[in-house]
Amino acid sequence: MRGTDVENWWIYQGVGAPHAGILRLPVPPPWRVFDGGPPVAPRDGVDSGVPRRLGDHRRAVTYRPRTPELELINAALYLRRPLLVTGKPGTGKSTLAYAVAHELALGPVLRWPITSRSTIQQGLYDYDAIGRLREASLSAQAVGSDEIDIGHYLTLGPLGTALLPYEQPRVLLIDEIDKSDIDLPNDLLNIFEEGEYTIPELRRMAATQPDVEVRTADGGQVGLRGGQVRCRAFPFIVLTSNGEREFPPAFLRRCLQLDLHEPDPEQLAKIVEAHLGPDAHAASEDLIERFVSRRNSGALATDQLLNAIYLTSAAAVESGMGREQLADVILRHIESDADGA
Repeated sequence: MRGTDVENWWIYQGVGAPHAGILRLPVPPPWRVFDGGPPVAPRDGVDSGVPRRLGDHRRAVTYRPRTPELELINAALYLRRPLLVTGKPGTGKSTLAYAVAHELALGPVLRWPITSRSTIQQGLYDYDAIGRLREASLSAQAVGSDEIDIGHYLTLGPLGTALLPYEQPRVLLIDEIDKSDIDLPNDLLNIFEEGEYTIPELRRMAATQPDVEVRTADGGQVGLRGGQVRCRAFPFIVLTSNGEREFPPAFLRRCLQLDLHEPDPEQLAKIVEAHLGPDAHAASEDLIERFVSRRNSGALATDQLLNAIYLTSAAAVESGMGREQLADVILRHIESDADGA
């Protein structure tokens, strides 16, 4: 049960309403203290707790975690460790990151979607060497000098932006890490442990151009000195996985692991109410029951239940069909899709 003294340590509470709980977070363990600086001034909205996209905001406020999930989320916050979240599609793995960012007012989530071609450098920064070479050539022809600002051709990636020296942690979602090349988890080890990285292109120019302004993944600009980036507050990193592969033991040691189970009827009821209101919840108990029964033998996801409940209320009004009759039609199609999946 929530609300007991045992749970007073929770910084993230899973209530969906923004609060200043992150300010209660104690100093990190001695082995997780980082000293990057000077502090980066947050962009407008980064500390407001309002994600920039309406869809992200809705996902954040409707997430309803259970007690075991809250315990591991808060443990990751306290320990400054990444959270590796596994589970079937539709269990809320990605939504977890948006919910934490919203409730703790940590700004828009930085998202890095992983594919088999993703590399550690893409996550850290992008350097347009060809564009810089072209401008240097044109500049030399025009004014007899190839002095140009390299910062115009550098953009930090989502991981690189998350590791800037913010006073409060940013939230980084590394989505579907199990799709990555076999080397990427090992490439992340040093980043997770040290909380820093170097941009060689800037380091080589440090003697003549020590301070460089570069763009960030969320559209801002930040000054870097000597090509070195080191965090102050280690970001809250959520890595999602569908459980399709095994990860190296060294990688797993640096993460806390959370296995999200499919929501039970009680949690489904809370999710329905959060998305569609108490009236929809009260009128949909039979659909939830049928969904849970069918899900045990198929590949149904929670969003399909929400689709069915919404349609049985909205479409029934428009079509004049009885609710039960329409529910049968909708669920028949959903169940058919699940059988073919």
